Amino acid sequence: MTSALLTDRYEFTMVEAALKAGTADRRCVFELFARRLPQGRRYGLVAGTGRFLAELTQFRFGDAELAWLRDGRIVDDRTVDWLADYRFSGDIRGYAEGEVYLPGSPLLVVESTFAEGVLLETLALSVFNYDSAVASAAARMVSAADGRPLAEMGSRRTGERSAVAAARAAYVAGFVATSNLEAGRTWGVPTMGTAAHAFTLLHDTEREAFEAQVASLGPGTTLLVDTYDIPEAVRTAVEVAGTGLGAVRIDSGDLPALVSQVRAQLDDLGATGTKITVTNDLDEYTIAALRAAPVDSYGVGTSVVSGSGHPAAGMVFKLVARQGADGEWVSVAKKSADKATIGGRKAPVRVLVDGVATTELVRIGDGGPGEGEERPLLVPLVTDGVVDDRWTGPQGVQRARDHRQAAVDELPPSAFRLGRGDPVLPTVYE
Repeated sequence: MTSALLTDRYEFTMVEAALKAGTADRRCVFELFARRLPQGRRYGLVAGTGRFLAELTQFRFGDAELAWLRDGRIVDDRTVDWLADYRFSGDIRGYAEGEVYLPGSPLLVVESTFAEGVLLETLALSVFNYDSAVASAAARMVSAADGRPLAEMGSRRTGERSAVAAARAAYVAGFVATSNLEAGRTWGVPTMGTAAHAFTLLHDTEREAFEAQVASLGPGTTLLVDTYDIPEAVRTAVEVAGTGLGAVRIDSGDLPALVSQVRAQLDDLGATGTKITVTNDLDEYTIAALRAAPVDSYGVGTSVVSGSGHPAAGMVFKLVARQGADGEWVSVAKKSADKATIGGRKAPVRVLVDGVATTELVRIGDGGPGEGEERPLLVPLVTDGVVDDRWTGPQGVQRARDHRQAAVDELPPSAFRLGRGDPVLPTVYE
């Protein structure tokens, strides 16, 4: 399915005007970046790269799209003819998916003709703004969970396609599984799920429901124990599944108190290996509050797919350099109040001291080797229009997940505080 109309109209009208002005083929450099992090966040996490590259390969105008553009007079016939042959042929570099980013980090750098590059603005922003918002929130939850596994289960709280993107982004950020089957099929994210309250209510008794589930899924399954009376349900669950019951799930109530009570009851019943998972409107703060409770795993829904209150990462896509009529490169930048940009090509590096990140250093120009320990941040994603498939598909998701762990491990401890504060690293331009 084409992604070519997942755009805003003004991108097409700019191409039409540039074709008429003779400037459509000027070489340009565009950057995607965030001016700031959501209030109080210490760092952001890049997600969506593999999704964007997959959409880029489908950015084509077929007969149906061209006819709609022509019939609707969206652009003139000359522009429609130009779009018929559209294939992105430029270069794209960016932060590796799973990388930490800060305000001003040039997460994606597109170098192409003006017309080729400007058409990608909305597509890139719609992917990176949502996926990075989800991944950044999920990363905070992973830190708050302190090594305990989290599953993403928020599909019913967002759009059907956003649900797949959210599951992917949460997995990149360190979640271990999702309830969303399409995310499993398309992106290789492990899936999980057992039963909802409806399954218990279907049966005449809770015992019958548990017996049916254990008969189907085995005693290692997870039984939902808060439909009626939790202590009675726990007792019945162990009687039905035995002391080898895999886990019980609690989806309501005063979780810290309930978890402690259920843990004690399970131990008294001999089910010392049965785990407890909780799934009641969790976010990073409630997860952190449960750190002292005997919770074994968490399921997170609404909060993760909504970016925990920040459903968009606030990223923008701006022209920062172009060739002039004489072929020389010119740095360009906005000077608008509160929206000023910094022009020119950039070479960002992460400065480290003894393996710990201290600074986001963005060199203006092509950059060069610096002093001390530095890690270059831009990697090639598209070269002469050819996508580097190491960043796509399930293998790209796993690569991003692995990179996320390495990037987060470089951060100082203050990065993981949930209280409001400034970005953990300063962004310095030179």
